[in-house]
Amino acid sequence: MSNDHAAKRLDLADTRSFHQAGSGPVRRQRLGAYTQTVLADLWDAATQPYGNRTADGIALAAVGSLGRGDAGPLSDYDLILVHDGRTVGAGDVAAIAESIWYPLWDNGIRLDHSVRTLRECRTVASGDLSAAIGMLDIEWIAGDPVLVAGVRHGIAHDWRSNARTRLPEVIESLRARHDRQGNLASSLEPDIKEGRGGLRDMTVLRALAGAWLADRPHGDVDEAYARLLDVRDALHVATGRGREKLHLEDQDAVAALLGRPDSDSLLVTVADSGRRISHALEETLRRAGQSQRARVLRVGPRRPILNPLGYGLYEHDGEVVLGPNHRSTQPDHLLLMRAARAAARSRIPLSPTTIDNLSRDLAPLPTPWPTEVRDAFLDLLAAGPGLVQVWETLDLAGIIDQWIPEWKAVRSRPQRNSVHRFTVDRHLIETVVQAYERRADVARPDVLLLSALLHDIGKIAGVLDHAAEGAPVAATIARRIGLGDREVASLELLVREHLTLIDLATRRDPRDPATVTALTQAVDDRLDLFEQLRALTEADALAAGPKAWTGWRSGLVNELSDQVRGALTARPTLEPEEDPATEIVTDAMPSLQMGEPYVRVDSTPGGAQILIADRDRLGLFADSAGLLAATGVVVRAARVRTIDGVAVNTWQIESPLGDLPAEHDLVRGLSQLASGDSSPLRALERRRRAPFPLGSPPPRATVVPGASDTATVVEVRCPDRPGLLRDIGLAFTKAGMAVRSAHVATYAGQTLDTFYVTASDGRPLEPPAAAALIGSVIDAMQA
Repeated sequence: MSNDHAAKRLDLADTRSFHQAGSGPVRRQRLGAYTQTVLADLWDAATQPYGNRTADGIALAAVGSLGRGDAGPLSDYDLILVHDGRTVGAGDVAAIAESIWYPLWDNGIRLDHSVRTLRECRTVASGDLSAAIGMLDIEWIAGDPVLVAGVRHGIAHDWRSNARTRLPEVIESLRARHDRQGNLASSLEPDIKEGRGGLRDMTVLRALAGAWLADRPHGDVDEAYARLLDVRDALHVATGRGREKLHLEDQDAVAALLGRPDSDSLLVTVADSGRRISHALEETLRRAGQSQRARVLRVGPRRPILNPLGYGLYEHDGEVVLGPNHRSTQPDHLLLMRAARAAARSRIPLSPTTIDNLSRDLAPLPTPWPTEVRDAFLDLLAAGPGLVQVWETLDLAGIIDQWIPEWKAVRSRPQRNSVHRFTVDRHLIETVVQAYERRADVARPDVLLLSALLHDIGKIAGVLDHAAEGAPVAATIARRIGLGDREVASLELLVREHLTLIDLATRRDPRDPATVTALTQAVDDRLDLFEQLRALTEADALAAGPKAWTGWRSGLVNELSDQVRGALTARPTLEPEEDPATEIVTDAMPSLQMGEPYVRVDSTPGGAQILIADRDRLGLFADSAGLLAATGVVVRAARVRTIDGVAVNTWQIESPLGDLPAEHDLVRGLSQLASGDSSPLRALERRRRAPFPLGSPPPRATVVPGASDTATVVEVRCPDRPGLLRDIGLAFTKAGMAVRSAHVATYAGQTLDTFYVTASDGRPLEPPAAAALIGSVIDAMQA
């Protein structure tokens, strides 16, 4: 064996070919063939003194990357000298081993070696998880091939037989290693082998599939693994060492060797590959767990247990799935968004089969998006912490690119500073989750969530001012999604100015009038926009990491915020009361003269508009809202008016169950409720037991001063839930207050409802009565 073994391996790696497509497998095959020859020669030299006595009963085998055939230019050698314990004496076995190991050591090769019988191999594997997984890849090098085949079959048999009992051990081992080594997708110095989503995770993934517990994803996952192997090979060549950790000082050289434009591009490749392997491993572990549970619970034929989630979707075995009779005519984008929201809110994954069925051959969305699709997307953003994993699933499936093509530019993009914990795209999603918890602080939570999603969309290669660059990009996306001009302008301002508050608070004197003026001008002297910016600033900082939102920084932001709020005059942003719809009253009069309410249900894209007109009475709003909730529909918006003693309520609804309420059923239900019969609301009592989603902000109710001279205006903000409007209406009814008009809207799962209420004499409430009403409304929302 020559003394320039490492130099020979580096030469065989052929640095000139690294940038060529498909060169990786060829390179590793070439290295493997060389290693096979070297080891075979060592075997021949070590066994020559023993002649035919070593033809049977002893063999040299490789495990790990060498056994799999994907070892790098300077990878360790993992070798096992296997013997049957009978044919060759113990002293001769030891001598043969030393004759192989010492030349390798003398050449500076890192060597993991052992001498074992078949029984010893199986014993070690039964007690050492890492050894068991490594020996699944055992490969013959020289000597008795039947002996090596016996080890391979024995280890594989034991692994399959004990896999179910060892699954918790596998999961705990993964967790411990990931905690130690970090995540390829977020580390600036990723460990290509040991990090989450790294090469070792792929080995575990293959081992799980080999246990027959679950199949594993192929395709993109195998390509991701090959890319990581290429990076590992380039790292070996660039450093001249068998390193697995991609240090900052080595990244430019590795990037150049692989033909990447810069080190950021290299880290994007590593992060994207790691994400795919990590996601595949999680999916395979979940499938293995399902297989295990099914085997334990199965006594005989069992029908699948489907828990309805609405819109033809169900929870089954911890996943969101399509029901057996889902409506194929429903737009796939819309159903996909609803499925994703259901999964995120329930904090369970989407079934891979469901994703495949819903995303296959998706037609491009029109511009602007249909209203129901836009609302479903904004509802998805308001799904809470579960959004992180669901968004990752959608992104890896290529769905996010179809919704937001600009997302490609920030996907897996590194952030090279100590403040940020995540890549740009992951940081954006983490910011959305933080904004979700602050949505009650603003009048338009949908705009807040969308600004959180897009605030760093301009953070791409070559851009110096990502806020200025990203603002028009965000505006373009908002118009495509279907936001109105006012919302688009607000979003563009928030993205452009998303660093202004934190910069002014930490770099200027918060009490200096010039500082306050600079900030009020940045938000166009609008208090509502400032509150959006304040919430976005905190969400952005918290998502970045603890260094970005210290007690000192938050204190400065709060101090400047107080100054700005004092400088800005809060102006009511309520919509003007609508003109009397006399034609509706005219249409309703025949029914009203017969003593029945008038109801009309008109289908709309994604739902319906329901018009209810009836003689105004105390409690009519609560009854109407409760009856609609009892039918299972979701109110997206509503307008309530009183015209010459006739209450005219217009409800914009969608139906998760698919069927719209029938007009005659609504007429009968309203008549029963008016007579004191509450039986139509029984279904609501079952539905309203669902708690607020985790992380929901507390409900709020306030009086808007100066908003009306003829009524007291009450503004309500609360996470939406079944029966919420009825509970609010009952609070008004019990207090003896009449709802003269109302403006009800739901933005990204958060209600923003405004009620014009009067006392029994038709006048605005006195301050004590108003204060008592606010307390009653808050209590009702929390009930």
